[in-house]
Amino acid sequence: MSHETNALTQIHRQIMWNRLIAVVEEQAQIMIRTAFSTTVREAGDLSAGIFDLHGRMMAQAVTGTPGHVNSMAESVGHFLQKFPAATMSPGDHYITNDPWLGTGHLHDLTVVTPAFHNGTIVGLFANTAHVIDIGGLGMGPEGRSVFEEGMYIPIVKCFDKGVPNETFFDFMRAGSRLPVELEGDIYSLCACNDAGARRLVEMMAEFEMDSLDPLARFIFDSSHRATMAEIAKLPRGTFSGEIWSDGYEEPVRLSAAMDIQEDAIEVDFAGTSGLSSRGINVPGAYCRAYACFGIKCVVAPEVPNNWASLAPFKMKIPEGCILNAPRPYPVSVRHVIGHLLPDLMMGCLHQAVPERVTAEGSSSLWNPPLRGGGSVSGQAGGNKPVIADFEIITFNSGGTGARPTSDGLNATAFPSGVRTMPVEATENVAPIVIWRKELKPDSGGAGRTRGGMGQIMEIAAKGDLEFAVNASFDRIGHAPKGREGGLNGANGVVTQKSGKVLRTKGFQIIPDGDRLILELPGGAGMGVPTDRDPDLVARDARDGLVSAANAKALYKVAIDADGALDREATARLRAG
Repeated sequence: MSHETNALTQIHRQIMWNRLIAVVEEQAQIMIRTAFSTTVREAGDLSAGIFDLHGRMMAQAVTGTPGHVNSMAESVGHFLQKFPAATMSPGDHYITNDPWLGTGHLHDLTVVTPAFHNGTIVGLFANTAHVIDIGGLGMGPEGRSVFEEGMYIPIVKCFDKGVPNETFFDFMRAGSRLPVELEGDIYSLCACNDAGARRLVEMMAEFEMDSLDPLARFIFDSSHRATMAEIAKLPRGTFSGEIWSDGYEEPVRLSAAMDIQEDAIEVDFAGTSGLSSRGINVPGAYCRAYACFGIKCVVAPEVPNNWASLAPFKMKIPEGCILNAPRPYPVSVRHVIGHLLPDLMMGCLHQAVPERVTAEGSSSLWNPPLRGGGSVSGQAGGNKPVIADFEIITFNSGGTGARPTSDGLNATAFPSGVRTMPVEATENVAPIVIWRKELKPDSGGAGRTRGGMGQIMEIAAKGDLEFAVNASFDRIGHAPKGREGGLNGANGVVTQKSGKVLRTKGFQIIPDGDRLILELPGGAGMGVPTDRDPDLVARDARDGLVSAANAKALYKVAIDADGALDREATARLRAG
């Protein structure tokens, strides 16, 4: 083959690769447009991807969360073990929410669908979505085993050659507080996989492809070589770090030793705290998902995410630690711990490539499940008015950590990447009123680059009637830490408007006439605060992000009565 022909073939395959990414992105967007749950259509808590017949992820949608995508990358292999590709037919759809075979907790449904071209199976489409209710105790940390946390769906066929498994759907409808939404979401997941399969067939016909195997080899070879090249640029050695979570019974220590080798990066989590009796435990696949993501963000962010680009990142997770929970330990809010893992990975990598790493951020989502109605009030409600039964989850985020050359992002989800749910979307589907949702001044850690701001939320049921929150909040006892002299971000705070301090985790009642107040953590700063450009500090003061008092105390910047920078006073402060 001539050099020109080989180059043309490479270009042709790159076009097909890009087209494949477009196919799975359309798959994800169809899920968002057709989903019933606000967690999917408003927050984008989902993933979508295409796999070869060996269960290896070829491409993922840009839309989605790392916890779903990277753990789903493992889950398709489990589907194939139970239902080999040779036994699949057009119109079949397979489903599970097994935390150890899927993406870490029962609220995530994973659906796998075969794609056929000219009568032959050529690939598999898979997706994952977080649904609002799957029965049981509801999403929260209170369960003492996975069996208390909701319906447990093994890998089963929910559609057989296009015909719904009515027995399966009967169980789903009977076991959920939101049967219409749950059934609608399952149909949505199957529909978006079908759409992906149709687009794939169109693509294969257009490019005269009989099989995905040659394209898969090109994707995997290219991705692996590119990732290896990036690893080769790193200094060799072992770099250790730790990070703390508030935990449930007691604080949780996450410990890691990252060994950067010639052709791999291996992380050993020895020294991490043991298992919890409550639902903050993390299945191994979810740990691997977020640890790999944290490494990849720093080491090889430009390499597309697939089986081969993830393969060089290897994890050793000791048995009996909170990051490798065995069945049937409770895992409902595994994200509380799991979302801290990218910060832990960056703490290790900061010792190797400090110019690429951010300061710690709020990390864990603040997504309180809210519940109200007779099931909450019970007999204590007496003859008082009671709102209709409801179950809703609203997704919210604190600030991200400062970057080496830019400030952190305000009220933005990292590492999960989900969108903040609009107030109107929540109030439209549940009798909830969000009276206040605003950035929290002075919550971003001071530094040469400043941490992102947290936010303050004030939430009530309509009429200020009683409702419940199943709290799963973190970064309250352990604030995000700054790097290189940057200051910590603000701790989170959870109270009632009446002043009562609430537990950071667990089911709690907000009584009649009171409201839930959430103060989300801020991201930490990067670099010494007095190295920050005074004009930037003055801008933050004018925007209400930094108070004049903190500008003076932390940044040594003077703001005059009109909110403008007082250069002479600033010079004196910094000189003294």
